[in-house]
Amino acid sequence: MSGNIRTGSSWKIPRCRLVMLTLLASALTGASMGRTAEPSVPAGTQMCWSKDDLTFKPGEERIQTDNQRAFVFPPNRKPLASTPLSHNRRRVIRRVNLPPGKKVVALTFDLCEQPHEITGYQGNTVDFLRTHKIKATFFAGGKWMLSHRERSHQLMSDPLFEIGNHTWEHRNLRILSGSTLVKEIERAQTAYEFLRETLAGRQCFAPNGNVAHDNSDSYLSLFRFPFGACNDRSLEAVGEMGLRAIQWDVSSGDPWPGLKTEDMVRDVLARTKPGSIILFHANGRGWNTPSALPTIVRVLEARGYTFAKVSELLELGEPVYSSTCYDSRIGDTDRYDKLAKELELFYGDARRKAMLPGVEGVPIPIPARRPTVPSDGKELDKN
Repeated sequence: MSGNIRTGSSWKIPRCRLVMLTLLASALTGASMGRTAEPSVPAGTQMCWSKDDLTFKPGEERIQTDNQRAFVFPPNRKPLASTPLSHNRRRVIRRVNLPPGKKVVALTFDLCEQPHEITGYQGNTVDFLRTHKIKATFFAGGKWMLSHRERSHQLMSDPLFEIGNHTWEHRNLRILSGSTLVKEIERAQTAYEFLRETLAGRQCFAPNGNVAHDNSDSYLSLFRFPFGACNDRSLEAVGEMGLRAIQWDVSSGDPWPGLKTEDMVRDVLARTKPGSIILFHANGRGWNTPSALPTIVRVLEARGYTFAKVSELLELGEPVYSSTCYDSRIGDTDRYDKLAKELELFYGDARRKAMLPGVEGVPIPIPARRPTVPSDGKELDKN
């Protein structure tokens, strides 16, 4: 009790000590509120989702094929205007060179969907990121976003995450040209912009207390090539729309079902370095990613790493550009050209069979036979 002065039945604390205690109490209260307090929402408004609404539901990860609802029409609109990139930036970014001592990486997750299928939503991966407050970038196909509207809204409204353009239907841009090439890129932009407008129309609040759509950008500024494959023509088209093309320098290999969790963990940890951009999937083809990701994150954090969105990582150092797209060695994704041409024939046939004469957009079952389709990464090597 030394240092306190008692007068009558009350205790008096010296002014300097009182100030210190007040500041300490304020700091502790602020820290506690930052972690646990409910967001402040104006009276008369509502939260967009409950905690249960955001939580992954078993079965959402499943991929559906031969589904009549698979064919989706893009919004009938033009994308918002953007400033074309300068010609020296119309290349693909593989990683970022950071200042000495800075250990930051970007986790990226592809959400792609081809014309004939409805892919999944691996919300167990998303739930893990939210629980541990880990920032991430999701490269979403326009068709995937429209097939998963509520989950897309949730990702858009979460300040931990950002969305990038992964084309409309995950078609290989190396074999497209002219308006077909442009539309494949534009339609993902318009799908995102349409969904953001519908989110704004709900006038509800995200879990962090912000109006939901205010947590998202008005248009997409990042882009990822399907199959990790590009050429000069597609790089020019992407740059003309003001999109920065983002590749990766570390692929988890998660589209291959045969890759064991422990092997994925070992490979990712061995190749990750400061400024790395790491590729995963969260569309039902991220096999074993939910089981591998917690260990990858735990070990990287133990090594002193933190996580950033891709857009944030780009601001921390010098992007490392490449004039061509590849996975681990130059030219390795060019091998998808032959498969892509077979897929285009299949897609065309499937679209024709999905359209009844004179009736736009009425789907019927698609052909049973189709080419075996690898996703981005190493699946073709492993099969």
